[in-house]
Amino acid sequence: MHNPFDGVKNSMAEANHDGEFGCTLKELRSLMELRGAEAIGLIGDSYEDVHGLCNRLKTSPVDGLSGQPGDIEKRKTVFGQNLIPPKKPKTFLQLVWEALQDVTLIILEVAAVVSLGLSFYRPPDAEREHCGRAAGGVEDENESEAGWIEGAAILLSVICVVLVTAFNDWSKEKQFRGLQSRIEQEQKFTVVRGGQVIQIPVAEIVVGDVAQIKYGDLLPADGVLIQGNDLKIDESSLTGESDHVKKTHEKDPMMLSGTHVMEGSGKMLVTAVGVNSQTGIIFTLLGTAEDDEEDEEEKKKEKEEKKKQRKTKAMDGAAMEMQPLNSDEGGDAEEKKKTGPPKKEKSVLQGKLTKLAVQIGKAGLVMSAITVIILVVLFVVDTFWIQNLPWVKDCTPIYIQFFVKFFIIGVTVLVVAVPEGLPLAVTISLAYSVKKMMKDNNLVRHLDACETMGNATAICSDKTGTLTMNRMTVVQAFIAEKHYKKVPDPEAIPASILDILILGIAVNCAYTTNIMSPEKEGGLPRQVGNKTECALLGFSTDLKRDYHAVRNEIPEEKLYKVYTFNSVRKSMSTVLKMADGSYRMFSKGASEILLKKCSKILTASGEAKVFRPRDRDDMVKKVIEPMASEGLRTICLAYRDFPVSEGEPDWDNENDILTGLTCLSVVGIEDPVRPEVPDAIKKCQRAGITVRMVTGDNINTARAIATKCGILLPGDDFICMDGKEFNRRIRNEKGEIEQERIDKIWPKLRVLARSSPTDKHTLVKGIIDSTVMEQRQVVAVTGDGTNDGPALKKADVGFAMGIAGTDVAKEASDIILTDDNFSSIVKAVMWGRNVYDSISKFLQFQLTVNIVAVIVAFTGACITQDSPLKAVQMLWVNLIMDTFASLALATEPPTEALLLRKPYGRNKPLVSRTMMKNILGQGVFQLITIFTLLFAGERLFDIDNGRNTPLHAPPSEHYTIVFNTFVLMQLFNEINARKIHGERNVFEGIFNNLIFCSIVFGTFIIQIVIVQFGGKPFSCVALTIDQWLWCTFLGFGSLLWGQVISSIPTSRLKFLKSAGHGTQKEEIPDEELDELEDNEEIDHAERELRRGQILWFRGLNRIQTQMDVVSAFQSGTSFQGALRRQASNSSQQQHDVTNVSSPTHVAFSTTATAATAANTASATVGCECVFSSSA
Repeated sequence: MHNPFDGVKNSMAEANHDGEFGCTLKELRSLMELRGAEAIGLIGDSYEDVHGLCNRLKTSPVDGLSGQPGDIEKRKTVFGQNLIPPKKPKTFLQLVWEALQDVTLIILEVAAVVSLGLSFYRPPDAEREHCGRAAGGVEDENESEAGWIEGAAILLSVICVVLVTAFNDWSKEKQFRGLQSRIEQEQKFTVVRGGQVIQIPVAEIVVGDVAQIKYGDLLPADGVLIQGNDLKIDESSLTGESDHVKKTHEKDPMMLSGTHVMEGSGKMLVTAVGVNSQTGIIFTLLGTAEDDEEDEEEKKKEKEEKKKQRKTKAMDGAAMEMQPLNSDEGGDAEEKKKTGPPKKEKSVLQGKLTKLAVQIGKAGLVMSAITVIILVVLFVVDTFWIQNLPWVKDCTPIYIQFFVKFFIIGVTVLVVAVPEGLPLAVTISLAYSVKKMMKDNNLVRHLDACETMGNATAICSDKTGTLTMNRMTVVQAFIAEKHYKKVPDPEAIPASILDILILGIAVNCAYTTNIMSPEKEGGLPRQVGNKTECALLGFSTDLKRDYHAVRNEIPEEKLYKVYTFNSVRKSMSTVLKMADGSYRMFSKGASEILLKKCSKILTASGEAKVFRPRDRDDMVKKVIEPMASEGLRTICLAYRDFPVSEGEPDWDNENDILTGLTCLSVVGIEDPVRPEVPDAIKKCQRAGITVRMVTGDNINTARAIATKCGILLPGDDFICMDGKEFNRRIRNEKGEIEQERIDKIWPKLRVLARSSPTDKHTLVKGIIDSTVMEQRQVVAVTGDGTNDGPALKKADVGFAMGIAGTDVAKEASDIILTDDNFSSIVKAVMWGRNVYDSISKFLQFQLTVNIVAVIVAFTGACITQDSPLKAVQMLWVNLIMDTFASLALATEPPTEALLLRKPYGRNKPLVSRTMMKNILGQGVFQLITIFTLLFAGERLFDIDNGRNTPLHAPPSEHYTIVFNTFVLMQLFNEINARKIHGERNVFEGIFNNLIFCSIVFGTFIIQIVIVQFGGKPFSCVALTIDQWLWCTFLGFGSLLWGQVISSIPTSRLKFLKSAGHGTQKEEIPDEELDELEDNEEIDHAERELRRGQILWFRGLNRIQTQMDVVSAFQSGTSFQGALRRQASNSSQQQHDVTNVSSPTHVAFSTTATAATAANTASATVGCECVFSSSA
C-alpha cells in the first residue's frame, strides 16, 4: 500500500484541493446516489472495485487511515466534517418579541397607553363640576399631574413580565443545547486506524475511514461495503420500505447514513460525511441549514408531517418485521392499526392539567367580563341617572378615562385568574428533574416520560445487564464427557479437542469482541463487545491459549461465511475453508436448541461418538439443569465438517447446514446479580410496582436469578413460563392472540423465559390494553437489543441501556440508563412521583391565590367601584404566584417517602380532596381577613377611609394595608403548600431546598421595598412598624390556620369534590372518537378546545406566553428533527431530547382543523412537554 501522505507537501500549492485524492467530492456524492447494480457498475468502471476506491482515497481496507492529525484535518477540509451545522439559537431580543405576542399583555399595553394619553388631557376647570362627583374633587394640581403614573407603571410591569418570560426561554434553550452537545459527544463509533480498532466520536469520522459495523448500529455516514457477513439493513428511515435490505458485494454494497443494521456485521469504507451524506442532503433540502424566517413555519409543518410519516412507516416496518412467520398478525397489523380506537394516550399529567386550566380560564373570563359590566353600569347609573347630568362634550375624555380604568381592572382580574404559571411550573419541574436525573444516570429523551414514570404500575425488565452485572465468566464446563465444576486445567483436556475448541471460540465470536488489558493495575480485564462472547474468549485465556494468535492467522476477511446471531436462530456459525478444500463450520448457541442439532459428541479420547436423543435427555438432566438451577447461562459449542467429496453445500439452505453437528462442549456462564438490585426490587414492590423479568435465557436459569433478586419469593403462587408455553396459552385455535387469554396469565406472571422480542411486545401490549384491573396499567420496559425496539416503543416508558444498548434500542426509548442499572429505574420512579407532587403543591398554592384575588377584585369593584388591588399590584401578585412560586415549589427534591405509597393511576384527580380542603380552608381565612380590613380597616387602624376615592386620588394607607396583608398571607401559605397529603410538619426538609428559601425571603424583601418606596406607581404609602407587624401577624395566621385545617379529617367533609381528573374514554362522544381515529393520541387539549366556543377564549389565554417558554424546547429542536435522521452527529439518543414530543407520541396538531384554528398552538407544535396546545 502506498504512503497515504504522498504529496501532502505540495497540496497547499495546488489550487484544486481534491487533486490530492483520486476522486472529488462531487464524484463521491454522485456515486452514493446510486443503488444496487448501477452503483456496482460505476464502481467497476471508475475504480475497478472497492479496493481501487480505497487506493484513490489513500486508505487501506485492512489497516484503515494512518490516523495522523495532518491527514485527518486535510480530509475534513476536502470532504467536509461529519457534522450538520445546527440552527442558530434565537437571540434574546427574538424571545422578548415572542413573549410580547401574548394577547392579554397586548390588551393591557393598549389600555395602559390609552390611560396614559388621557391622563394628559385637562378639561377647563370651570366645566370640571359638570362631569359628576367621581371626577371632581381633585385637590392639588400636582396630584392630577400624577395621573400618568398608573399607565406607566402598568407598562413597566408588562416589561418585567416579558423579560422574565424571555429569560426563562433563553436559559431553557441554553440548557438544552448543553444537553444536546453532551449527548453528541457521548456517541462513539468503531473505526480502524493504523491497524488498530479504536472508538472515536461520530463527529470525528472522515472520508476514507474504515468503519466496523455490527448488529444494532445506526450508520453515522455513507459508505461502500468492504466486507460483510450476513448483513441486513433497515433503510425505512430513508426509503420508507419496511423490508430489510441484504448488503453484499455482488448485489448492493451501498451503506447509507441514518439506517439501522438489523443483522450481521462487516466493514465499510466511509465515502460521504455530514451535509454530503444522503441524510445530510435530504436535510439541506429541508432547509434546516438556511435561515429563511418567512418559510420557517411552513417548513416546520412539512417537516413534522414528513417526520410523522417516516416514523409511522418505520414503526410499521419494525412491527411487521418482528412478527414471526407463523403468526397471522403480521398481515393484519396494518388493518388493525386503522380500525382500533386511538390507543396512545397523552401523558397523564398533561391531560389533567389541560382540562383544569381550560376550566379555570373560562371561569376567570366570565368573572372579568361581569366585573367590567357591573363597574360600567354602576358608573353610568350613578352619573347620568342619580346625579341626572347631561353628557357634556368636554367631559367625554374624563368618562373614557373611567371606562379605561374599569377595563384595566377587568383585564387584571383575568390576568390573575388565568393560571399561566401552570405550564411554567410543569416546564420548570420537568426541566429541573431531567437535569437532576442525569446525575442519577437517567438520560431523559422525552420530557413527559419522566412524569409518566411516577405512575408506573409494572416494570418488565431484561435480566442480563439490568438485574445482573453483565460481566460474564465461564465457571463450569462439560468437555470430553466430564463435568468440571470450575474451569478445568488445560492439561486435563485432550489436545486435539482443545485445539478445535480454541479455534472455534476465536473465529466464531465477532471480531469486534475483545478482552482488553485492565484500565488500572490489578483491575479486572475490560470486556469489549458482546459479553457472552467475552466470557468464551476469557475461557480460552483461562485455558492458557491466546485467541489473538488464531485471529491474526485467520483475519476476518478469510472467513468463508458467517451466520450471525439473531433472535430467531438463537445461534451463530462461522464457516472456514480448509487447506484441502473441505469446509469446517463452528457453531455456538443456546444449549437446548443446539444440542437438538447435534448427532455426535467428542469423547475423552478425542473421537466422535453417536449422540442419540436419549443421551441428550441425560445430558439435559445431569449437566444443563444443574447448571441452570445455579443461575448459570448454558452455551453449547459444536462444529461440523463438510468433506471435499460432497462438493460445496448449498449455504443458503440453513436447515440442512445446521444439522449433524458434533458437540464439543457445554459451558456454564455466570453473570452475578448486581448487589443493589434485590433492595431496589423490594422498594418497587413496596411502592406498588410489579417487577417482571423477561429474558431469553433458559427457564431454570431465569427462575434462579429471579429468586436471587427477590422477584420470586419462596411460597408465592406466581407463574414462571417460557415463550413457547406463553404463546400456546394466549393463542386460540386459529393461532390468533386473544386479549382475554392474556388477561388470565399476566396478573400472576413474574418470569417469562426463552422469550422472543415478539413475546415481549405481546406481553407489554397485553398488559397495557388489559381492562381487568380498575386502573389501566402503566408499563415501563427495559431493552438493549435491536429487536426490543417495538416493545420499547409500545411501552408507556421505554428504558434503553446506555452501555450495552444498541443504537436502535436507544432510538426507540424514552429514557436511557447510562449505567444499565435497575436501581436507576427506581430513582426514575421517585423523580416521576416528585414531578407529580410538585405540580400538585403548586396547584394548591395557585388556586388559593386565584380564588381569593378574583373574589376580592370582583366584590371590591362591585361594592366600592374600584378594585382594592390595583392593576400594578395584581401584576406583582401574579408574578409572585406564577413565576416565583412555580420555581420554589417545582424544585423540591424527592424523598424516599415517595416510594411508600401506591401509584396514583390515570384517573386520580390532580387536586385531591385533602388539597381541596386546604384550598377552601385557606381561601375562607384570607377572604375574611381581607374583607374585614377592607370594610372595617379604617376603624381598626384608625386611619382614613380609602374607599370611594375619586379618579387619580393619591394612594391611601388603608388600601396599602389590604395589599400588604394579602401578599404576606400568600407568602406564608406558600410554606403550607409544601405538603399536600395533610402532613402536620410543613417545615420538614425546608432547608434542603435552597431555591425555596431564597425565593420566599427574596419576595419578602421586594415586598418591603414596594410598600415603603413604591409610592404612586404601586398605589402604596409607606407603613409604620406597628402596621407592618399587624400585617405580618395576619399573614402568619395562615400557618396557624393551616394546622387547624389539617386537624379536620377529610373524610368528614362529604361536600368536597376533587378536581382535575383525566378524561376517560367513555366521556368522549362517538363522533369525536371517529375524528380522533386518524390521530395517534387522544389529545385532551384539542378536545377541550375543539368545541368552537373556546377558540376566542384561546386568544385571551395568557398561557400561551408560558407555552412559548416551552417553545424554547422546540427551537432547540428545529435542527434536531433533522439530526434525528442524521443520527450520525447527534447521538442515537439525542434524537428527541429536545423534540420534546416523542416519536411515538406524535403530538403535532394532527388534524388540519385543529392546526388552523389553533394559530396560537403553532408556537407549541410538537411540544409534548406541557400542553400540546396552548390551553
